[in-house]
Amino acid sequence: MLTGYPLLLVIALSIVLIILLTSKWKLHPFLALIVACFFVGFATGMPLGTLVTAIEDGFGGLMRYIGIIVIFGSVIGVFLEKSGGAMRIAHKIIALTGEGKIIPAISLIGAVVSVPVFCDSGFILLSGLADKLSQLGKANKASLSLALATGLYTTHTLIPPTPGPIAAAGNIGASGYLGTIIITGLCFAIPILIITWFFSKRLGKNITAEEVIPDEPAEPENQVLPSFTKAIFPVVLPIILIAIGTILNFAGIENEILDFISNPLVAIFLGAITAMLLLKPKTGSQSSKWFVEAIKVSGPILIITGAGGAFGGVLKATPLKDFIAQWMSGGNSGDLLILASIFLIAAVLKTAQGSSTSAMVITSSLLASIIPTLGWDQPLQFALAVMAIGGGAMTVSHFNDSYFWVVSQFSGMSAKDTNRSFSLMTGIQGLTVLVLCVLSWVIFV
Repeated sequence: MLTGYPLLLVIALSIVLIILLTSKWKLHPFLALIVACFFVGFATGMPLGTLVTAIEDGFGGLMRYIGIIVIFGSVIGVFLEKSGGAMRIAHKIIALTGEGKIIPAISLIGAVVSVPVFCDSGFILLSGLADKLSQLGKANKASLSLALATGLYTTHTLIPPTPGPIAAAGNIGASGYLGTIIITGLCFAIPILIITWFFSKRLGKNITAEEVIPDEPAEPENQVLPSFTKAIFPVVLPIILIAIGTILNFAGIENEILDFISNPLVAIFLGAITAMLLLKPKTGSQSSKWFVEAIKVSGPILIITGAGGAFGGVLKATPLKDFIAQWMSGGNSGDLLILASIFLIAAVLKTAQGSSTSAMVITSSLLASIIPTLGWDQPLQFALAVMAIGGGAMTVSHFNDSYFWVVSQFSGMSAKDTNRSFSLMTGIQGLTVLVLCVLSWVIFV
C-alpha cells in the first residue's frame, strides 16, 4: 500500500477533490465524501475488501456514538422553536440586561439559542426581534443583526450538543471528554462574544438595513409563550448533567447512577423528553408533527457526519499514522504546530465549500488517524483540538455559505454590506479562537 510523501499527496488531492465536488460541481457533501473514500482507497492500492470494511466501520462507528445524540438534540431545538420557547428566552435576557445594553443582550440571546437550534433557523426565528428593537429606536438594525448573527455562530461551532462539535469530538476519540469540551467552549465563547459586540456596533453604524418582512413571522401575534423556566430547562439540563459527569471524573468519584445520567446520550435524551413535556403543543397530532420535523432536520446532518466517519475510517486503514509517527517529534512546539494545522485545514474547507459542519466533520476525520501518534492523554488537549477545528470552521462565512444569505436576506443588508461586515467578523472570530487555543495550550497543558 502507498506510504510516505506519496500518501500525503493522495490525501491532499482527496481534500481538493471534496472541495471541487461540493463548491464547483455542487455535489452533495455526502456523495463527495464517499467518492473521496474510494479515491483514497484506489489511489493508495488498498485491498478492496479492506476498503469496503473501512467505509462500513467508519460510518457505523461514528453513528453508534453520534446518531441518537443528534436526533434528540434536534428534538430540543424544534420544540424550543415551535413552542415560542426561544422567543421567551430572548425576552427574558433583554429584560435582565436592560435596554441600554441591547447589542450584548441580543448577541447573548443568539449564543444561548444556537446551542440546541441551528444558527440558520435561529436567525430566521429571532430576526423579527431585531426588527422590533430597531423600530423602537433601541439600536441600529444592522448592528443588532450582526450581533445576533455572530452570537448564534459562536456557539454553533464551539459548544455541543450542536452536531459539528459533537461529530468532531466523536471522530478524534474525545467522546468521553464532552463535559470538558462544553466548559472549554463556554470559556472561549465569552471573549469572542465581547469582541463581536464591539465590531457589531462599529461596523453596523455605517450600514443601512432595509425593512424585511419574513415569509413566516418570527412570533405570531396570537402565540402564548411558555414560561422562561419551561423554555430554558431543556437547554440547561443536558449541559448540567454532562458537567456533573466531568466534575466526578476530575474528582475520581464513581457513582453508577450519576455516571449513567451524565452520559451525553442519556443527558440529551432527558433534555429532549423534558422539551416534549414542557413545550408541548395543544394537540398530540401537532406534537407528532414537530417530532417528525426534528427527524427531518437531523437526517442531512447524520448522513454527512456518517460519510465523514467513513472517510476517517479509510484514512485510518492507510499507513498514515505510522508515517506521521516517524517524523512527529512531539513537544510543545510540535503540538502548537498541529493545532495551527488543524485550524488551517478547517478554515480552508469552510471557506471553499461553505458548510461549517462539513468542515468540522472532514477535518476531524483527517485528524482521527493522526491522534494516536501525538501522545495526548489530557482531556484539555482533546478539547483544544475540537476548539481549533471549530475556530477554523468559522473562518470565513461568505457567498457560498447558506448562513451568509440567511443573514443578508433576513437582516435587510445587501450582499456587499454583509460581506464587508459579517464575513469580516467571522474571520476575526476564527482567529480569536486560534489565539485562545495557543494561549490555553501554553498556559494549561
